[in-house]
Amino acid sequence: MDTKKILVTGFDPFGGEKINPALEAVKQLPNRIGDIEIVTCEIPTVFGKSTNVLLAAIEKERPDAVLCIGQAGGRPNITVERVAINCEDAKIKDNEGNQPVDSKIAPDGSAAYFTTLPLKAMVQDMLAVGIPAAVSNSAGTFVCNHIMYSVLHYAAQNRPDMIAGFVHIPYLPQQTTDKPSMSLDCILKGLECMIKTIAT
Repeated sequence: MDTKKILVTGFDPFGGEKINPALEAVKQLPNRIGDIEIVTCEIPTVFGKSTNVLLAAIEKERPDAVLCIGQAGGRPNITVERVAINCEDAKIKDNEGNQPVDSKIAPDGSAAYFTTLPLKAMVQDMLAVGIPAAVSNSAGTFVCNHIMYSVLHYAAQNRPDMIAGFVHIPYLPQQTTDKPSMSLDCILKGLECMIKTIAT
């Protein structure tokens, strides 16, 4: 598929953090990379509301692809998520105090959806330019998984031509002293690399 317009989303800070590397990186993306148009959207780290904001952006922008970005503190690599499961099970509260336990995202939805992004190519292309990257087989059960499942469920029902998926990125160096981190420049380079891969 020849992708010309990509929507890239980033979550706001959560869990007591003052910044979220996802949002910091997304805010620095250019409007275009070659002939690829890039539109961005800030997503609240809130069950339900996050989906509403994302789907409104999709309806407005009508992108060819959606790349959602979130923070996975403790991971050393940029990780492209393979699968989202129809489950909400939060260890911590979201930004509005919600903490669902073993509930479904879509009551009548599939048990899981696999990403429709070219995850192996995305990882290989990042590794080729020196960016630590890997495939991940679990997006968790917090709002990151919630939004990945929601966008793939929406696409399956309404936009089978639109590809979508989720990527987790590490902490920024200023967020931690004892866990893996990655510079904002490196994260941004990784995002731009993935966008080019998705588009081709």
